[in-house]
Amino acid sequence: MKNYQIWHPCTQMKDHEKYPLIKIVKGKGVYLYDDKGNSYIDAISSWWVNILGHSNERLNNVLKEQVEKLEHVIFANFVHDPALKLSEKLLKIVPKGLTKIFFADNGSSAIEVAMKMSFAYFKNNGVIKPKFIYLDSGYHGETLGALSVCGEELYAEMYKEIMIENIRVKGPDCYRCPFEKNREECNAECFIYMEETIEKNKDVVSAVLIEPIVQCAGGFKIYPEIYLKKLRDITKENNIHLIADEIAVGFGRTGKMFACEHAGITPDFMTLSKGITGGYIPLSVVLTTDEVYDAFYSDYCDLKAFLHSHSYTGNPLACSLAVEVLNIFEEENLLEKNKEKYEYLYQKVLEYFSGYKYCGEVRSKGFITAVELVEDRKSKKSFDWKKRVGFQIYRNSITKGALLRNLGDIIYFMPPYVISFDEIDKLVQIAYESTIEVLGE
Repeated sequence: MKNYQIWHPCTQMKDHEKYPLIKIVKGKGVYLYDDKGNSYIDAISSWWVNILGHSNERLNNVLKEQVEKLEHVIFANFVHDPALKLSEKLLKIVPKGLTKIFFADNGSSAIEVAMKMSFAYFKNNGVIKPKFIYLDSGYHGETLGALSVCGEELYAEMYKEIMIENIRVKGPDCYRCPFEKNREECNAECFIYMEETIEKNKDVVSAVLIEPIVQCAGGFKIYPEIYLKKLRDITKENNIHLIADEIAVGFGRTGKMFACEHAGITPDFMTLSKGITGGYIPLSVVLTTDEVYDAFYSDYCDLKAFLHSHSYTGNPLACSLAVEVLNIFEEENLLEKNKEKYEYLYQKVLEYFSGYKYCGEVRSKGFITAVELVEDRKSKKSFDWKKRVGFQIYRNSITKGALLRNLGDIIYFMPPYVISFDEIDKLVQIAYESTIEVLGE
């Protein structure tokens, strides 16, 4: 039907001729409820944001309390307690050396901020370095600046004529490793591509952008810590910034509070969003160093200030929620508590899928588990993308009570941390049954 008034994101609207929109009226815990009384396990945390469950009582109460005090105020020349508290709490737990916080309001905005800060840092120091390096399968958002460092053609190809041209590098692909290594034992031999690119372009590159450990939107490619360590070393050696995009992988999703911790590194910029407010209100932050901050700190007439703003920057409702999210992590020992659940999820997915003839690989890191489905296991040949195998499985799972949105032919599990063991059992069983019904035994 062409008469839908709302144009939905990442959607071919014509699909809704066959699949009518589902109207969600309520959420509680890991469940979403539609207007017909059906329930769905939210297996993807509503695009990876709802880490503490829908209608979380603690977050509800904090939001109610804050809205009675202050809903919003311009963040230029003003500040408020929720932002101050959030800054204090974040700076205690982020990698050492990150000391300054700039607020934005979504993930793409945070990436744009980090890119602009990096470029302007060098320009304020008398050097023009107009390029950025990014990886195959890398994804950092869909505004034009963020798309210019997107390694997924699906999102970027349409707009290439109006984007700045940056430098793409072949990244780690452990499932189809060209060096025939495995991620558990390799020395990131694939890093040679990054070394060669930096050597050729080090004088014009401001920063390298990377999603630490897991490239989520790029196919849930999970790569070893050594790659990240090597990248941090080479960027330091060549006076290039490292921008760590933790928007999807931060706040416990990989098993540690921040994915950079797996490699023990401190980037020059770290971007955070998605789970930061528990999925309630948009908020993002960019963390950086004293060195970067000092390049902008000058007399007004020097024209070195960082002129970037959004109307809802530092929104107090969002900040108050983020403070409570961090309180919950600390008071409920959430990182430790999650371990048993995500290990159980991984084992349960292996139990169902590892022997399945169309399962290429089950890969997992923390509370991320992904199943890559392939036409041929031996050759690792993918299905014809036009068959939309993963999409069919996703639509089938909806009828069985699970929101299991696919990424190509990858079925993935990123549920809220409040999911129970019984709900994990139910979720994985639905995923497997839906796969069998689409592809056969």
